[in-house]
Formats: sequence, C-alpha cells, structure tokens
Amino acid sequence: MLNRIRRLFDHPDHALDQLDGRDRVPLAAACLMLEAARLDDTVTPTEMATIRGLLSSHFNLKEGEVEALLAVAENLSQGPAQWYAFTSRLKDALGYDERVAIIEMLWHVVYADGALHHLEQSLLRRVGGLLYVSDRDRGEAGIRVRAALGRRE
Repeated sequence: MLNRIRRLFDHPDHALDQLDGRDRVPLAAACLMLEAARLDDTVTPTEMATIRGLLSSHFNLKEGEVEALLAVAENLSQGPAQWYAFTSRLKDALGYDERVAIIEMLWHVVYADGALHHLEQSLLRRVGGLLYVSDRDRGEAGIRVRAALGRRE
C-alpha cells in the first residue's frame, strides 16, 4: 500500500480515483479526520497523534504508511466542498457498521483537544448524513467515545 500512496503525490487531485476501492477508504477517512481537526482553526499535536493512532490501528498501517497517507490527505482535503467526494467513497465501499466506525473515529478527533467546537459538531452531523448513518447511531458513537475518554456531557 505504501508504494501506491507514494505514487499519489504525482497527481493528488485525482488521488481517490487512482486507488482501488478498499485503498480509498483510509485516504478518505484521513481527509475527513484532518478536516475535523482543522475546523476550530487549531490543529493540536494531540489531534494529530489521535489521527495517526486511529489510522494505524483501524486500518492496520505502519508508521511510514500513516505519514505518507497524511501527506496526501493534507494536499487533498480543502474544506467542505470535498466532503462529498470523501463520504461518497466511504459510503460505497463500507457496510453500515464500518461507516459508524468512521463516525466514531471522527468523534475521537474532535474530542482530542478537550473541547467540542460547534463547527466540529456540525461536521459530524453533515458527514453522518452523507454516510447514511442515523442520528441515533451517530449520537451513540459520540457517547461511546466520551465514555472511553472519561468525559461527561
């Protein structure tokens, strides 16, 4: 996978289209997680560590693969206009439970800095809708993440 990701640097605008179905999933997820981290105008080291950990554990990627993936995702993700491209790839490639897992990963990212910004909350609502994840399941994913982090809200 690392070699395929490295080749994406040549044409980052078409990166999602250049990858096979299952390889698009980690890139699309990385792009959405970066967008979630950026929404409050501050990307903290904790948020980046959370994103790296989630990509590594969820997609079974090595450190070099995660860094290459994030480098491509940085170039590829540029605001809300791109959300549809990422979510449509995920919706087409993943079953419902896997899409809920993506939402849960996003909850981890938005809570990584210790505060839930209203724009982050909006992202989760919108992405949940684009992934066809019910409001209930999106909310329960947030509850699971808060419980795992020892947060009460």
